Amino acid sequence: MDFSVMLGQLSAGFIKTIGIFGWTLVLSLPLGLVVCAGRRSKNVVLSSITKFYIAIMRGTPLMLQLLVWYFGPYYLFGWRLAPQYRFIAIVIGFALNYAAYFAEIYRAGIDAMPVGQLEAAKILGYSNNQRFMKIVLPQVIKNVLPAITNEVITLVKDTSLAYALAYSELFAITKQIAAAQTTFLPFIIAAVFYFVFNYIVAFIMEKIEKKFDYYK
Repeated sequence: MDFSVMLGQLSAGFIKTIGIFGWTLVLSLPLGLVVCAGRRSKNVVLSSITKFYIAIMRGTPLMLQLLVWYFGPYYLFGWRLAPQYRFIAIVIGFALNYAAYFAEIYRAGIDAMPVGQLEAAKILGYSNNQRFMKIVLPQVIKNVLPAITNEVITLVKDTSLAYALAYSELFAITKQIAAAQTTFLPFIIAAVFYFVFNYIVAFIMEKIEKKFDYYK
Protein backbone atom coordinates (compact mmCIF):
# COMPACT_ATOMS: atom_id res chain seq x y z
CA MET A 1 0.00 0.00 0.00
CA ASP A 2 1.24 3.46 -0.89
CA PHE A 3 2.32 5.50 2.14
CA SER A 4 0.04 8.42 1.26
CA VAL A 5 -2.95 6.07 0.99
CA MET A 6 -2.10 4.52 4.35
CA LEU A 7 -1.71 7.94 5.94
CA GLY A 8 -5.04 9.04 4.48
CA GLN A 9 -6.86 6.03 5.93
CA LEU A 10 -5.26 6.50 9.33
CA SER A 11 -6.10 10.21 9.27
CA ALA A 12 -9.75 9.35 8.58
CA GLY A 13 -9.71 7.02 11.55
CA PHE A 14 -8.07 9.70 13.68
CA ILE A 15 -10.90 12.13 12.88
CA LYS A 16 -13.36 9.55 14.23
CA THR A 17 -11.18 9.18 17.32
CA ILE A 18 -11.39 12.95 17.86
CA GLY A 19 -15.16 12.67 17.52
CA ILE A 20 -15.35 10.12 20.33
CA PHE A 21 -13.02 12.23 22.47
CA GLY A 22 -14.92 15.48 21.88
CA TRP A 23 -18.41 14.14 22.46
CA THR A 24 -17.28 12.31 25.60
CA LEU A 25 -15.90 15.50 27.13
CA VAL A 26 -18.91 17.61 26.12
CA LEU A 27 -21.28 15.15 27.80
CA SER A 28 -19.27 13.75 30.71
CA LEU A 29 -17.92 16.98 32.24
CA PRO A 30 -21.36 18.53 32.97
CA LEU A 31 -22.90 15.13 33.73
CA GLY A 32 -20.15 14.62 36.30
CA LEU A 33 -21.35 17.76 38.09
CA VAL A 34 -24.90 16.38 38.20
CA VAL A 35 -23.67 13.04 39.55
CA CYS A 36 -21.48 14.87 42.09
CA ALA A 37 -24.49 16.86 43.30
CA GLY A 38 -26.44 13.63 43.72
CA ARG A 39 -23.51 11.97 45.49
CA ARG A 40 -23.32 14.85 48.00
CA SER A 41 -27.08 15.12 48.40
CA LYS A 42 -28.59 14.82 51.88
CA ASN A 43 -31.31 12.68 50.34
CA VAL A 44 -30.29 9.15 51.28
CA VAL A 45 -32.03 7.52 48.32
CA LEU A 46 -30.48 9.86 45.74
CA SER A 47 -27.06 9.63 47.36
CA SER A 48 -27.24 5.82 47.44
CA ILE A 49 -28.28 5.59 43.79
CA THR A 50 -25.40 7.80 42.63
CA LYS A 51 -22.92 5.92 44.83
CA PHE A 52 -24.06 2.65 43.27
CA TYR A 53 -23.79 4.15 39.78
CA ILE A 54 -20.25 5.35 40.45
CA ALA A 55 -19.30 1.96 41.88
CA ILE A 56 -20.59 0.16 38.78
CA MET A 57 -18.87 2.54 36.35
CA ARG A 58 -15.53 2.38 38.16
CA GLY A 59 -15.74 -1.30 39.11
CA THR A 60 -16.33 -2.82 35.67
CA PRO A 61 -14.18 -2.59 32.51
CA LEU A 62 -15.04 0.16 30.08
CA MET A 63 -14.91 -2.31 27.21
CA LEU A 64 -17.57 -4.44 28.91
CA GLN A 65 -19.75 -1.36 29.36
CA LEU A 66 -19.42 -0.54 25.65
CA LEU A 67 -20.51 -4.05 24.74
CA VAL A 68 -23.51 -3.80 27.06
CA TRP A 69 -24.65 -0.51 25.55
CA TYR A 70 -24.27 -1.82 22.01
CA PHE A 71 -25.68 -5.34 22.33
CA GLY A 72 -27.99 -4.75 25.31
CA PRO A 73 -30.96 -3.27 23.37
CA TYR A 74 -31.06 -6.32 21.08
CA TYR A 75 -30.57 -9.05 23.70
CA LEU A 76 -32.88 -7.44 26.26
CA PHE A 77 -35.64 -6.02 24.07
CA GLY A 78 -35.07 -7.51 20.61
CA TRP A 79 -34.51 -4.07 19.09
CA ARG A 80 -32.72 -4.05 15.75
CA LEU A 81 -30.89 -0.77 15.67
CA ALA A 82 -29.46 1.11 12.72
CA PRO A 83 -25.71 0.93 11.98
CA GLN A 84 -25.42 4.55 13.13
CA TYR A 85 -26.22 3.38 16.67
CA ARG A 86 -22.68 1.98 16.96
CA PHE A 87 -21.25 5.48 17.40
CA ILE A 88 -24.08 6.46 19.76
CA ALA A 89 -23.43 3.40 21.93
CA ILE A 90 -19.72 4.27 22.08
CA VAL A 91 -20.41 7.86 23.15
CA ILE A 92 -22.98 6.77 25.75
CA GLY A 93 -20.56 4.22 27.19
CA PHE A 94 -17.64 6.63 27.35
CA ALA A 95 -19.68 9.57 28.67
CA LEU A 96 -21.34 7.62 31.48
CA ASN A 97 -18.06 6.00 32.48
CA TYR A 98 -16.05 9.21 32.57
CA ALA A 99 -18.86 11.14 34.27
CA ALA A 100 -18.45 8.82 37.27
CA TYR A 101 -14.72 9.59 37.50
CA PHE A 102 -15.26 13.32 37.03
CA ALA A 103 -17.96 13.28 39.72
CA GLU A 104 -15.52 11.92 42.27
CA ILE A 105 -12.90 14.46 41.21
CA TYR A 106 -15.41 17.29 41.65
CA ARG A 107 -16.49 15.92 45.01
CA ALA A 108 -12.91 15.82 46.27
CA GLY A 109 -12.38 19.41 45.10
CA ILE A 110 -15.53 20.68 46.82
CA ASP A 111 -14.82 18.81 50.06
CA ALA A 112 -11.34 20.36 50.13
CA MET A 113 -12.81 23.87 50.27
CA PRO A 114 -12.15 25.64 53.62
CA VAL A 115 -15.43 25.93 55.50
CA GLY A 116 -14.41 29.35 56.79
CA GLN A 117 -14.65 30.90 53.33
CA LEU A 118 -18.23 29.77 52.91
CA GLU A 119 -19.18 30.98 56.38
CA ALA A 120 -17.59 34.38 55.69
CA ALA A 121 -19.48 34.67 52.40
CA LYS A 122 -22.72 33.81 54.19
CA ILE A 123 -22.10 36.53 56.76
CA LEU A 124 -21.47 39.02 53.94
CA GLY A 125 -24.92 38.24 52.57
CA TYR A 126 -24.01 36.08 49.57
CA SER A 127 -26.81 33.81 48.37
CA ASN A 128 -26.19 30.08 47.85
CA ASN A 129 -25.83 30.59 44.10
CA GLN A 130 -23.44 33.51 44.57
CA ARG A 131 -21.31 31.53 47.02
CA PHE A 132 -21.10 28.64 44.58
CA MET A 133 -20.43 30.67 41.42
CA LYS A 134 -18.06 33.31 42.87
CA ILE A 135 -16.24 31.43 45.61
CA VAL A 136 -16.61 27.66 45.38
CA LEU A 137 -16.56 26.99 41.63
CA PRO A 138 -13.42 28.99 40.65
CA GLN A 139 -11.36 27.39 43.43
CA VAL A 140 -12.74 23.92 42.79
CA ILE A 141 -11.86 24.19 39.10
CA LYS A 142 -8.28 25.12 39.99
CA ASN A 143 -7.98 22.29 42.53
CA VAL A 144 -9.34 19.59 40.24
CA LEU A 145 -7.67 20.62 36.97
CA PRO A 146 -4.57 18.38 37.45
CA ALA A 147 -6.76 15.35 38.11
CA ILE A 148 -9.06 16.20 35.22
CA THR A 149 -6.03 16.60 32.96
CA ASN A 150 -4.93 13.06 33.81
CA GLU A 151 -8.40 11.71 33.04
CA VAL A 152 -8.57 13.60 29.75
CA ILE A 153 -5.19 12.22 28.68
CA THR A 154 -6.38 8.74 29.65
CA LEU A 155 -9.48 9.31 27.53
CA VAL A 156 -7.33 9.94 24.45
CA LYS A 157 -5.84 6.48 24.85
CA ASP A 158 -9.10 4.81 25.90
CA THR A 159 -10.75 5.80 22.62
CA SER A 160 -8.92 2.81 21.13
CA LEU A 161 -11.39 0.56 23.02
CA ALA A 162 -14.03 1.52 20.45
CA TYR A 163 -12.49 -1.13 18.18
CA ALA A 164 -14.37 -3.70 20.29
CA LEU A 165 -17.56 -2.55 18.53
CA ALA A 166 -15.93 -2.71 15.08
CA TYR A 167 -15.94 1.07 14.84
CA SER A 168 -13.36 2.30 12.35
CA GLU A 169 -11.44 4.69 14.55
CA LEU A 170 -7.66 5.07 14.48
CA PHE A 171 -6.72 1.90 16.38
CA ALA A 172 -9.12 -0.34 14.46
CA ILE A 173 -7.89 0.90 11.09
CA THR A 174 -4.28 0.53 12.26
CA LYS A 175 -4.84 -3.15 13.08
CA GLN A 176 -6.63 -3.75 9.77
CA ILE A 177 -3.84 -2.22 7.68
CA ALA A 178 -1.09 -3.92 9.67
CA ALA A 179 -2.77 -7.33 9.29
CA ALA A 180 -3.52 -6.88 5.58
CA GLN A 181 -0.10 -5.49 4.64
CA THR A 182 1.96 -7.42 7.24
CA THR A 183 3.82 -4.27 8.21
CA PHE A 184 4.57 -2.57 11.52
CA LEU A 185 4.50 0.92 10.00
CA PRO A 186 0.80 1.63 10.79
CA PHE A 187 1.48 1.14 14.50
CA ILE A 188 4.31 3.67 14.39
CA ILE A 189 2.13 6.22 12.59
CA ALA A 190 -0.75 5.62 15.01
CA ALA A 191 1.62 6.09 17.96
CA VAL A 192 2.65 9.46 16.52
CA PHE A 193 -1.00 10.47 16.14
CA TYR A 194 -1.79 9.55 19.75
CA PHE A 195 1.35 11.20 21.09
CA VAL A 196 0.76 14.48 19.26
CA PHE A 197 -2.89 14.52 20.30
CA ASN A 198 -1.96 13.91 23.94
CA TYR A 199 0.72 16.60 23.77
CA ILE A 200 -1.78 19.14 22.45
CA VAL A 201 -4.33 18.19 25.13
CA ALA A 202 -1.70 18.49 27.88
CA PHE A 203 -0.55 21.86 26.49
CA ILE A 204 -4.09 23.25 26.44
CA MET A 205 -4.83 21.99 29.96
CA GLU A 206 -1.59 23.54 31.22
CA LYS A 207 -2.64 26.91 29.77
CA ILE A 208 -6.01 26.60 31.50
CA GLU A 209 -4.32 25.78 34.81
CA LYS A 210 -2.13 28.90 34.53
CA LYS A 211 -5.23 31.06 34.17
CA PHE A 212 -6.24 29.98 37.66
CA ASP A 213 -2.84 30.70 39.24
CA TYR A 214 -4.19 33.88 40.83
CA TYR A 215 -5.89 31.66 43.41
CA LYS A 216 -2.54 30.66 44.90
